[in-house]
Amino acid sequence: MLAPADGLPSHNRIPAVFALSLAVGMATLDTAIVNTALPTLATGIGTDSASVIWVVNAYQLAMVATILPFASLGEVLGHRRVYLGGLMVFLLSSLVCGLAWSLPSLAIARVVQGLGAAAIMSVNTALLRFIYPANRLGRGMGYNSLVVGLAFTLGPTAASAILSVASWHWLFLINVPLGVLAVVLAYRNLPDIERAGHDFDRVAALLCAGLFGCLVLGLGTTVHGENALLTATELVVALVCGALLIRRQAGHPAPMLALDLFKRPLFALSSATAICAFSTQGLAFVALPFLLQSVLGHSQVATGFLMTPWPAVVALTALVAGRLADRFSPGLLGGIGLLGLSLGMASLALLGSGASAFDIGWRMALCGAGFGFFQSPNLKALMTSAPAHRSGGASGIVATSRLLGQTLGASLVALCFHASLASGPQWALWLGCVFALVGSVASGARVWQVGGGFR
Repeated sequence: MLAPADGLPSHNRIPAVFALSLAVGMATLDTAIVNTALPTLATGIGTDSASVIWVVNAYQLAMVATILPFASLGEVLGHRRVYLGGLMVFLLSSLVCGLAWSLPSLAIARVVQGLGAAAIMSVNTALLRFIYPANRLGRGMGYNSLVVGLAFTLGPTAASAILSVASWHWLFLINVPLGVLAVVLAYRNLPDIERAGHDFDRVAALLCAGLFGCLVLGLGTTVHGENALLTATELVVALVCGALLIRRQAGHPAPMLALDLFKRPLFALSSATAICAFSTQGLAFVALPFLLQSVLGHSQVATGFLMTPWPAVVALTALVAGRLADRFSPGLLGGIGLLGLSLGMASLALLGSGASAFDIGWRMALCGAGFGFFQSPNLKALMTSAPAHRSGGASGIVATSRLLGQTLGASLVALCFHASLASGPQWALWLGCVFALVGSVASGARVWQVGGGFR
C-alpha cells in the first residue's frame, strides 16, 4: 500500500499505529526491564555484577552504532521494509536471548537484538509522518511519546512481576508473542513510501558505526579513568571515522550523517534541544537512585516507587503537548517545558535529609511534566523541518540525539562521582539543571525562526 498524500485512512491508521507502538514499546520496555533485573541475571548466568553490565552495553552500543545507517537504508529500500526486517530480527533475537546459557551467548544475542531495535527506532518517526495527516502529526507524536513513557514507567514493575512467577529467561521470551502480533499488523497496514534514487553506501555505514561506536566507548572509558592509551585510541578512531565519513559523503544528495539537514536552523536547534533534554534525563535517571538510597536512606523498592511520578507524568503530558503542538510553536512549548524541567532538577538537588515522599513526588512530577511538554512538540519540529524525501535522515537524527544525550548524561554522572562521591548525585542534578536551561534557550530561539508562537 503506497502512502497517501496526507496520511492513512483511519481503518489503516489505527492498526498501523498499534503495530508501531508494540514494537517501540517492546524495544523501550526491554531496556527498562533488563536494567532492573541485572542482579538476577548475574546470578542466573553465573557471572559477577561488573561483567553483567555487558548485557546492557552490548544492546546500547549496537543501537547507537547502526541507527543512522539503518535510517539511510530506509530511504533506499523503503522505511516499511527496514522496519519489518528490524522487527523480525528483534523477535528472533529475543528468542535466542531467552535460550542463552552463558554471559557470552547472551551478550552476542543482545548485540543482534540491539541491531533489530536500531532498525525499528531509525524509521519509526519517519513512518509516523506518513501515517498521520499533517494537521494531526503532533497528536501522533504525542501517542508515540506516551508509549515510550509508559514503557519506562512499567519496566521495573513488569520485571518484578515476571521474575516473581518465572525465570529470567522470560524477560526476553515475553517479546516473542508480542513481536508476532506486531509483525502481522505492520505487514498488513504500514504504507510503502517513495524511495530515494541513490544507492546505499556500505563504506559510509561502516565509518558511521565506527564514529558513534568508538565515541560512546571513548566517553565511557574517559569518565571511568581507565587506560589512557585505550581511551585516546577510541576517541582518535572516532575522529578519523567522522572526518572520512564527511569527506566521503560531501556533495551526496542524502548523506548518512545528515549534515544537509543541519543547515536548516529549525532542524539544528531542535536537535540541540533534544540532546540537552536527553542529557538531563540521563543525568537524572542515573543519579537519582544514588540520591534516594545512599543520601536519603530509602530502600531499593521505595526508590522505584518514588521515581515513578516522572515517567508517569511524561506519559500523560505527552498527549496534551502533542495536541498543542498542532496549534502552537514547538519552540514555545519546548522552551516552557525545559524551563520547568530545569526548575524540577534544581528542586531535587536541594532536597534535604528529612524530605517526605510528597516532597520527592511533586518534584519528580514537575520534571516529568517539563520533559513531557518538550518531547512531542520537539519530535514534530524535527520531522516537519526536514523535507519529506529526507524523513529517514531526520528520523535517524531523532533517535541518535536521544541515545547520545542519554549516554552523555550517564557518563557525566560518573564524572561527578569521581569528583565527589558524597556530593556526586547533587552535582549531577545541578548539571542536569544547566543542560535543561540551555535546551530551553535553544528551544525558545526556534520561535524567532517561525516568526512567533502561533501558527
